[in-house]
Amino acid sequence: MSISVSKFRDVADGPQADQFQVGDRAAVTSLADLDPIYKQLLDGPVTAVVSVIGSTGLSNLTPVWFDYEGDLVLMNLASHRKKVEWLRRTPKASFLLMNPENPYHWMSIKTTVSREISEDDPAEGSRVTTQLDRMWTKYMGKPGPYALRDPECNERRILFELRVDSLATFGRP
Repeated sequence: MSISVSKFRDVADGPQADQFQVGDRAAVTSLADLDPIYKQLLDGPVTAVVSVIGSTGLSNLTPVWFDYEGDLVLMNLASHRKKVEWLRRTPKASFLLMNPENPYHWMSIKTTVSREISEDDPAEGSRVTTQLDRMWTKYMGKPGPYALRDPECNERRILFELRVDSLATFGRP
């Protein structure tokens, strides 16, 4: 599978003709094949902003922890959250990863849900928990297990695998 990459011209070296327009288009076979200056946004503890279509038909934006494998974005959600219902109804999501030290270095990823796995699945449920623990360590710098489960309910998790449809890149660190 090929992922379309739109590379926006930036202004890191000063004004230029057609700045902020798509300068080049390329394709990669997985997120791991991205230029290292953008891959660092994927690999570091950069909180993503995800957009999903809510019950009103409008975009709902929330910060989320970001993970990926190959050409899939992984989003691990508590099963009782509204985003789960919304993703099932409209299985599309867009992510924005912005360098916290330079807002002119970012990447936008458009995705489609390809699969969901419940933490209660007898065959693959442990993968959901393991992935959540990995995110806990990436973002909190602490060994697992994930320590923010809602104590008021028997919180169960859903892992959404999202196929990358396209992405756009901008700027340098």
